[in-house]
Amino acid sequence: MEIKKEILTVKDLSKTFSNGSVQQHVLKNLNLSIYKGDFTVIMGNSGSGKSTLLYALSGMDRPTLGTITYYTGDEEKTETEISTFSNDKLAMFRRDHVGFVFQQNYLNDSMSALDNIMVCGLLKTENRKELADRAKSLLTSVEIGEEDWNKFPTQMSGGQQQRVAVVRGVINKPEVLYADEPTGALNSQNTENVLNILTDLNNDGQSIVMVTHTVMAAERGNRIIYLSDGVISDEIDLGPYVGGYKDESNPRIEEARERHARLKAFLQNMGW
Repeated sequence: MEIKKEILTVKDLSKTFSNGSVQQHVLKNLNLSIYKGDFTVIMGNSGSGKSTLLYALSGMDRPTLGTITYYTGDEEKTETEISTFSNDKLAMFRRDHVGFVFQQNYLNDSMSALDNIMVCGLLKTENRKELADRAKSLLTSVEIGEEDWNKFPTQMSGGQQQRVAVVRGVINKPEVLYADEPTGALNSQNTENVLNILTDLNNDGQSIVMVTHTVMAAERGNRIIYLSDGVISDEIDLGPYVGGYKDESNPRIEEARERHARLKAFLQNMGW
């Protein structure tokens, strides 16, 4: 059996928000490892701390207590504890190692789809041609054709905008791609399209950590972690995604149905 490699570890992570004399303990002494190549899904009821955890892991926010350690590089691993970084150093770390896809795409409406991606890539490299070639290749892979590259976001559909946002999230080849409810603002067809893109990225080796509240999205993950009141209640390893359990043309539909049933039973046991 192949031994999974840790890409980051979290030890005794806590996050507390203060409002005057009132303190809200959102994450409570949480311990967790994320593994290279996994599609990790974080679920839980509203207010359970899902997005707070995602933002802490990605360096978008700081924990109140605890450590977040990344293990980056392929041959010689570099151990980096990010929770004590200055704001500038943390920003540089995110640029070099982390990608993020939000529920709202946050594209710049005054820039074309291609330029929205390029401006992020140019934070890391000055090679415009190489960057443009990569951006165009990625856009093509998510079915954004050349005729749309120079369109402004307002000239594109919501699904197209989110696909551009996914490309922006991976343009700098992040060790981990974080996604916070990436299909939450999309209709069912665009949701399927974006989930397919994330699945393809993961099949190509991209490590992904995604927060979702839907079974449809959660099924794309191989590892499901359930949060409750700021702690991990339990988790389940579903194995790789094997296609839709309703797709009669899926040659692995029986596996897909069994996998879906396991996920549903797990979530019901969690009180979801």
